[in-house]
Amino acid sequence: IEAGIGMVHQHFMLVDNFTVLENVILGSEGGALITESLANARIELTRLAKEYGLEVELDIAVEELSVGMQQRVEILKGLYKGAKVLILDEPTGVLTPQESDELFRIFEALKNEGVTIILITHKLREIMNITDHVSVMRAGKMVAHRETSKTNPEELAELMIGRKVLLNIKKSKAKIGKPLLVAKNLEINNEQGLKRVSEVSFEARSGEILGIAGVTGNGQGTLLKALAGILPLTKGSIEIMGETISPKSRLNPEQLRNLGVAHVPEDRQKMGMIADFSASETALMGYQNDKDLNQGIWLKKSLVKANCASIMEAFDVRPPNPNLMSSNFSGGNQQKLILAREFERDPEVLIIGQPTRGVDIGAIEFIRKRIIQMRDAGKAIVLISVELEEIMSLSDRIIVMCDGVITGTVNGADADEATLGMMMANALESPAEVKGAEV
Repeated sequence: IEAGIGMVHQHFMLVDNFTVLENVILGSEGGALITESLANARIELTRLAKEYGLEVELDIAVEELSVGMQQRVEILKGLYKGAKVLILDEPTGVLTPQESDELFRIFEALKNEGVTIILITHKLREIMNITDHVSVMRAGKMVAHRETSKTNPEELAELMIGRKVLLNIKKSKAKIGKPLLVAKNLEINNEQGLKRVSEVSFEARSGEILGIAGVTGNGQGTLLKALAGILPLTKGSIEIMGETISPKSRLNPEQLRNLGVAHVPEDRQKMGMIADFSASETALMGYQNDKDLNQGIWLKKSLVKANCASIMEAFDVRPPNPNLMSSNFSGGNQQKLILAREFERDPEVLIIGQPTRGVDIGAIEFIRKRIIQMRDAGKAIVLISVELEEIMSLSDRIIVMCDGVITGTVNGADADEATLGMMMANALESPAEVKGAEV
């Protein structure tokens, strides 16, 4: 920071119960007169926010902000502390296409004022559209430098992985069967008791990928947790695999797993694994009562390790070491381990949140192929992702959420980024503008 380098991490470095203003000033209070420091900081932050289009309420606790707004706070922190080099790790993962365009405008403005922007991303289209130069790392080594205007996505993907990569995953026409999950008039509160989902209805059918799009913080995460049995319903019902969930009749995650429902959480590090657990322990999470892995009342370690080794091989988790701590795997391999744990149980319904968030392009290709394989095997898949390209390429049908309600439904084949982006902002003038809206 003292050297003029600011960093916006993929997993934000904010104090949740501090206000925006307190987070920004943290570490640079400027002496004993905290009140004066806060007043000066407020003036400067207001100026920066207005100048760069980063408006955010300064007196609200960070934990009450959406992830997209938290990212603004991180950028403001760097600018407030005088950063001349700003490093951003996967900055558009929480933004609508329109918000991403606005962020890129901010990058251009900063660049024109002499600020160097270092963008760490796996999104090749972003690299091609907004960078001047690109460097490629593979296996911890810098393998190439290019002028962006003199390269292309195919070359960059091959440099990143060391082999040719399918940037567009092909899939056959869906063979859609009966509904396996039916949600009716759902109302759901988040962990703080705030209503985040209202009057949401949809169905997911066998052999179908139902994509749920929206900017992070618009109710999709709360919906996913309710579908997985983590949060209760306050209104409505979910019919899933012949069972009904309602405010008075709740199924916990273990009961849902026993019915054939798998859950891949949005945040692998907070909800999908424990950093200090070994890979074999992570592969067991949620399935520790599996009779095939127990002898009497005790888990049999040899069976647990053998199970982990088997799913690591099936999902190409590297290194294939069941004893390695989960925290020592790359993000992509952590995600593949969690997906392997859920997919290899052969569930009938899969609730998947952000399957490729923060993973490399090779892992993205692998994960998406596996999701399509499960769909082709007749599974019903509910896919929540902030990656519109991912939603459009994988989904047979897409619903869009904004402020906790469904703002549109579109057939996957008819989807385009501009229309989905407008739905994500609830900016369509009428339902007639939605293409293929029938469910």
